[in-house]
Amino acid sequence: MQGKIIKGIAGFYYVYGEDEMLYECKAKGIFRKDNQKPLVGDNVEITVLDEQEHTGNLIRMLPRKNSLIRPAVANVDQAFVIFAMENPKPNFMLLDRFLIMMEQSDVPAVICFNKKDLASEQEVTELYETYKNCGYHVILSSALEKEGLEEIHEILKGKTTVVAGPSGVGKSSLTNLLQGEVQMETGEISKKLKRGRHTTRHSQVIPVGEDTFLMDTPGFSSLYLTDMEEQDLKDYFPEFRKYDEECRFQGCRHIHEPGCRVKEALEDGKISSIRYEDYLSLYEELKEKRRY
Repeated sequence: MQGKIIKGIAGFYYVYGEDEMLYECKAKGIFRKDNQKPLVGDNVEITVLDEQEHTGNLIRMLPRKNSLIRPAVANVDQAFVIFAMENPKPNFMLLDRFLIMMEQSDVPAVICFNKKDLASEQEVTELYETYKNCGYHVILSSALEKEGLEEIHEILKGKTTVVAGPSGVGKSSLTNLLQGEVQMETGEISKKLKRGRHTTRHSQVIPVGEDTFLMDTPGFSSLYLTDMEEQDLKDYFPEFRKYDEECRFQGCRHIHEPGCRVKEALEDGKISSIRYEDYLSLYEELKEKRRY
């Protein structure tokens, strides 16, 4: 029988079978031997061991469309990354790292800024414009006031979407509003730390409509770029692309080179200074990493 892994905990994989039943399965030793690790979102073949208890064995993984490392999920159509406008304040470097990782994996990203009810109109506009001008689809929402839900529903329809973001930004609250059956526990934010408590401990697939699935993933507080040289970093900033070919030097890194169109666009306010500063910091980080 074929099915999809919707959750994995402590060596057990919960597979939603084509008969619409949920099976608790263990992975056969062949996966370890072949150095394969089943991921949430994987389409698999299982052998049913007990019809009554709904237990089985994973015997084969079907070909993947794609897979991500952080969060560790497979067969994703798009990423829906949620950051709060306040409480906690957005960490732009963390957001930019995540967006670069999605660009690297060729997974389209939609950005959602939640808790808009806590921010001023000026802050809302600035955030929206910063990332919209980079070419990203940006949604402004408030889980508390149920704002932006219609637009989110529209963007999710008919797709498998990985939901990601730091803890405490309202991922679970928004996901609860988007689907009826699985009410996940939502954590109160620690007032002292102003950080979430990682209420989602395991990645899981949640059906929210016909052919529409959400992959809810644990919150993150740090991300590191891998498999990248510093000279390639510019390729993952979509707002640089339209100026790239107009630079005086081929392979311009947009840092110290004369005749750089990206730096001109930055001076003209066409490229966000927040994004450019993050680019410089990440460039130095990758350069340092290579030295060691």
